[in-house]
This record gives sequence, C-alpha cells and structure tokens, in this order.
Amino acid sequence: MRSRLAIFVLFALLAPAAKAGPEVLAVDLDGIVHPVTVEILSSAIEQARQQHAAVLLVRLNTPGGLMEAMRESIEKLLASPVPVVTYVTPSGGRAASAGFFLLEAGDVAAMAPGTNTGAAHPVVLGTQVDGVMKQKMENDAAAYLRSITAKRGRNSDLAQKAVFESRSFTDQEALQEHLIDLVAANEADLLARLDGREVTRFNGNRLTLHTAGATIQTYERSLRQKILAAIADPNIALVLLVVGALGIYVEFSSPGLIAPGVAGAILVLLGLSALSVLPINWLGAALLLLALTLFVLEAKFTSHGVLGVGGTVAMILGAMLLINSPLPEMRIHLTTAVALALPFSVITMLLLSLVLRARRNKVVTGTDGMIGEVGTVISRVAPEGKIFIHGEYWDAVAASPIEEGAHVRVRSVDRLKLTVEPVTTHSGGSHD
Repeated sequence: MRSRLAIFVLFALLAPAAKAGPEVLAVDLDGIVHPVTVEILSSAIEQARQQHAAVLLVRLNTPGGLMEAMRESIEKLLASPVPVVTYVTPSGGRAASAGFFLLEAGDVAAMAPGTNTGAAHPVVLGTQVDGVMKQKMENDAAAYLRSITAKRGRNSDLAQKAVFESRSFTDQEALQEHLIDLVAANEADLLARLDGREVTRFNGNRLTLHTAGATIQTYERSLRQKILAAIADPNIALVLLVVGALGIYVEFSSPGLIAPGVAGAILVLLGLSALSVLPINWLGAALLLLALTLFVLEAKFTSHGVLGVGGTVAMILGAMLLINSPLPEMRIHLTTAVALALPFSVITMLLLSLVLRARRNKVVTGTDGMIGEVGTVISRVAPEGKIFIHGEYWDAVAASPIEEGAHVRVRSVDRLKLTVEPVTTHSGGSHD
C-alpha cells in the first residue's frame, strides 16, 4: 500500500514537468539601433542561457541605426549559446539598414507577411566623406554581410546589393531569393514550422530545434534600460536638455530654491548623454546658442519683440538641424521644436525681465538699503549726534549742525556711523 502511495506521489510531482513544453524567450528590438540595443540584447541572451530556452526569438522592427552598435549586437547574436531566430514583425514592420544585418545574423531568419527589409547602404552621420572613403565603407559593409550570409547558407550576392544598390525586399521576395528561411503568419505559426528543423550554428555545430507547444516569455527590460531606451530618442533628449537648462537658470536667477537646480542638472546630464551618441550638426548647436543670446538681449533692450521673435525662430531651426541624420526617426520633429521653443522663449524672457527689473530697483536691505532713508535727530548733531531711523538708534555726523527733532537724510554709511544732511522742504521723503 505504501509503495503504491509513493508511486502515486512521484507521478503527481513529475506530471507538471512532463506536460511543460519548451520555453522561448522573445526580445523586442524596435526603434533605432543604438548602444542601449546592445545592452538589451546581451541581457536577453544571458537570461535565455540561464533558463535553458529552446530558442531566443528576436523581434525586429527597426529603420536602422548606428553601425558600431549594429556590429556589437551581431557579435552577441553570433556568440549566443542559445539558437537565435530573427523575425521581422508585425505586419507593416521593417528591418531596414542595420536591421537587415541583424536579420541575416539569426540562425533562422523569418519575416511576417507585409514586412520588408534591405536598404543597407552605409551612411556616415554628421559629416561628408570623399569618394574613396565612401567606397571603402561600402566594401567593408558588403564584406561583413557576405561573411554572415555565406555562413548561414543564404544568397550572399543578392544580399550585398542591399549595400551597394540600397535594394529592398518584400517578405516574399526575400524568401524566393533565399535571403530568409521562412515567412510565418504569426509567432505560433513560426514555432510550429521551426519544430524539428535542423540548423547549423555560426561555429559549425548542428542541432535540431524543438519548439512544439513552446511557451513564449517576453524579456522584461530593467528600469535602467527602459530609461536609456526612452531618452535615446533625440526628441526626448532635447526636451530633457531644454527643461534642464531652464531649471538651472531658475536656480541661478533665484538662489536658494535648490530643487530647480538639482532637477535641471540631472535632466541636462541625461539629455547630453543621449545626444552624445548622435551625430550633432554644429550649425544647429550654434543656432540654439544664438537663440539664448537673443532672449537675453530682448530682456535688456527695447526691440518691440524683434529680438524675442528672432530667438524663437533660431531655436526652432536649431532644434530641427541639431541632429544630422538621413533617418527621420533620428531627427527632431518640427512639432517638438515648436512645442519647446515657444514656451521656453516666453518663460526665459519673463524670468530675465524680472531679474533685470529687480537689479534696477533700489536696494532695501543691508547697509546699502540705508542710503536715502529719512530719520529723526534724537540728540543735536554738531558735528556728531544720534538719530532714530528704521526703529534703531544710530550715530550720525553732519557737515553742519542739525538741531534735535529735525529730519535728516542718510547720504553714506561708514560701518556703524551714518553721514546725514538736513531734509529740505523740496526733497520730501517718508518720516519715521
């Protein structure tokens, strides 16, 4: 009886494990390929290794990105201990430029219906190159792509035309020309067709994929990766930079607030860290500096708004020209530039005018605040005596005798002694 009970318990414990199918870890690579992409991909590969995932599914939907980040990402994919399936999804998505290289780096390359890939001609962002250097870059990129596709048994000759001729391919064209291995309607269809498929890893090892009934777990980015991926958008980076600069200015114009200065410094550093990996157009940066200069001049001189309008236009143009990239996703949008420039110009000129107005006002604190104030003589000043002013008794000196009860005006302050003069009937002033 006990043996039967033990066998029953053993079967009960093993039943869930027997029913559980293989696991597939999916990671999303969407948007621009940049240094954060490398970190996300590296973490996903490590998680897939620790979980003994059957496959690492890389979902691609990217217009391209930075060449160095692309190469580092491909190095991670080729060295992955877990088989990698690259899949362009969803329908309407693309794997263009650097995305085409990433697609070809997978042990299995697949696309969803209605997607496209290709257009992998290298572009140097932020500068112009001569013909020889351009040819070197093209040949280097083409050779790199050939080395990947040849190992994967794909059409190397056609693949390099995406580099030399910026050729693009639909999902069906890519399948027919042996640039990819599968066109799958969805992920369930993809896993069903992958089951039992034998693949050759980049190191030459052969293995058979087992994906029948597999459960898909999506890689969850860490908080750090989410923040870095978000600010990598040049539009968000510019917002952080402008708002941070405004916070720092508020702190300088009103010392002691502390919070605007701290928050502004953090935002500026985040914005600069994002822009540091992007190609900066120095004309755009110069226009932004010109805009700030014009805002300062508008608050200082009467130009009837001409300088302020000029500063606003310069800021909009500077923002749009700040990032030099052929990819629309890596440029700052007009709506972002306008939405930032208009409020920033108004707030900046308002703050500047308040600061300048405050500086023009008479000092009312400290010893400087005593000059020009009117007090009453308590003891005859001849040439020294005492006066009552601001609720306090002060020693005073005068060039000529002043009788008790007379009103005097402070002309200067020397430590704790005031130099005063009689108040004439024409000078007026307040009485204490």
